[in-house]
Amino acid sequence: STMQYYVYILSNSNKNVIYTGVTNDLVRRVYEHKQHLDKTSFTSRYNVENLVYFELTTDIDSAIAREKQIRGWYRKRKEKLIEAKNPNWEDLYKTIL
Repeated sequence: STMQYYVYILSNSNKNVIYTGVTNDLVRRVYEHKQHLDKTSFTSRYNVENLVYFELTTDIDSAIAREKQIRGWYRKRKEKLIEAKNPNWEDLYKTIL
């Protein structure tokens, strides 16, 4: 079977912090963020645990490139990306379970 890679964006409940990541197991990775497994991590410190956006690719190199691209964007552009698919910034975690 083909590997799948996810580029994902998390936010906190105030929507004032955005985190972009890449993983091959979106459910597990978001769960880890929600459990605050690494107490010293950025996402733990700022309670960044709502999955507000994700996209899928089968190519690891393009996933990593895409994550870097989104990370480099200004906040406004990230907001547009999120809101095109998820206008209310809902936590999409339950939709991937």
